[in-house]
Amino acid sequence: MKKIKKIVDLSWEFTAETPIYPGDPEPSVTVATTLENEGYNLSTLVMGTQTGSHVDAPYHFSNTGETIDKMELDFFLGEAVVIHVTDKKADEAITLEDIEEYKDEISDGKIVLFHTNWYKTRGTDAFFHHPYVNGEVAKYLVEKGVRFIGIDTINADQTGGTEFPVHDLFSEKRLMIGENWAYFDKIDFEHPFVIALPMKIVGCDGSPVRAVAVQWEEE
Repeated sequence: MKKIKKIVDLSWEFTAETPIYPGDPEPSVTVATTLENEGYNLSTLVMGTQTGSHVDAPYHFSNTGETIDKMELDFFLGEAVVIHVTDKKADEAITLEDIEEYKDEISDGKIVLFHTNWYKTRGTDAFFHHPYVNGEVAKYLVEKGVRFIGIDTINADQTGGTEFPVHDLFSEKRLMIGENWAYFDKIDFEHPFVIALPMKIVGCDGSPVRAVAVQWEEE
């Protein structure tokens, strides 16, 4: 029997300062009712479907793509391979050469996490000039049966670019992308089990998630 040994939170906290993609709705948390006035505490949240740590459904890049509520829940949990690319610089592509040593671990149904450590640049202009996944890597992962990738940058593709090969391919193939995650450097164990369940938002392009990496142990 397995039990949980450790849980690593891979999500940004939700506040008015939660980092967002340029142009997305500004997040806010305000008081709606109070215990003193209405008899209970309640807050109003304002966010985009891709505020903070989130997942992209195929509909994000295709009007005929599947919306987030139609994606099977088994997309959002599974054993992950963490690809360490912390040596990447601003606006530098993650290439096939970078994933060479991980190819034996990448297999059908695995979740692939790209660990850039770029989340630590939050609050600076550098945050939006992050490493990104190139099209060849995305194609290779799809061919290997990977259905879900996550990255600790604001975008799997290059922010500010004019082409979006990762989003286009994953949308076409009915696959999932997780973006704006964080704290991959806290995953200090092998074979993390990732869980990143979306809200059941009908007809939408994505959803915020509480992404975690779980370490299991045998009892």
